[in-house]
Amino acid sequence: MHHELDWFIAIAEAENLTAAGEQVHVSQPTLSRFVGRLEHDLGVDLFERHGRRLVLNRFGRVYLERARRARAQLDAARREVDEMRRPAQGMVRLAFLHSFGVTLVPDLIRRFRDQNPQARFTLTQDAAATVVDHVADGDADLAIVSPRPMRTDMAWFAIAEQELALVVPRGHRFADRTTIGLAEAADEEFIVMERGFGMRRIFDELCAAADIAPAITFSSAELSTITGLVGAGLGVGVVPVDDAVRARDVALVPLTGESREIGLTWFRPQPLSEAAERFRDFVVASR
Repeated sequence: MHHELDWFIAIAEAENLTAAGEQVHVSQPTLSRFVGRLEHDLGVDLFERHGRRLVLNRFGRVYLERARRARAQLDAARREVDEMRRPAQGMVRLAFLHSFGVTLVPDLIRRFRDQNPQARFTLTQDAAATVVDHVADGDADLAIVSPRPMRTDMAWFAIAEQELALVVPRGHRFADRTTIGLAEAADEEFIVMERGFGMRRIFDELCAAADIAPAITFSSAELSTITGLVGAGLGVGVVPVDDAVRARDVALVPLTGESREIGLTWFRPQPLSEAAERFRDFVVASR
């Protein structure tokens, strides 16, 4: 199909079968038979004959326009398939939350590098707001964050969801509950993430939705620290249900209907490198 488009375009531009044949390395009789067969299939003449000169008529001009578009699309498809076939090379600069460095990010990178062993990564871990700033400032290509950035210039694709739970000490009055609403814990002392972290924004939004103003006794930059302080009997907290925050001295009580959305984000105005674009497409396809 592609070579016949090349033949037709060459004939239309050269207006001569012999000259077109020299361009596409096909004999004049072969091109003559091709034109006759094409016009027979379409049911119309595409050229006006003036001796050896072939000039497009109105049907031919329409067919030429579409043929050029079709060839361009086929060329683009060929390039895209070739890029997909070749393993990604180069550096992917990935930023993410600390809590995603235990299982989520390592698993994504491992599976990507199984297919693209030459790909390399620079990894940055930080608070959600800082991670997004890294991407917007050009210091990272992509980020895996939660919750969704509030900036409209950041693209977003949801890749996972984690259930949220109230973490309490063993023996606490809520420890044996199967679920709980946050409003039921309004009189508890809370241990929370510091401002700027994704879980702190989520906690504040949950409290606003439950119409409570909890007492906050400690704030931390690590979910594991929150869990440790809760285990020591110093308060309760809200954490994602994840192996990274489990401990022997605490119980996780799922919050009724509450979860956090995890997603991949990138800066819309800045084009991605080939390696970063390949990793983004891999993560999206893995959803």
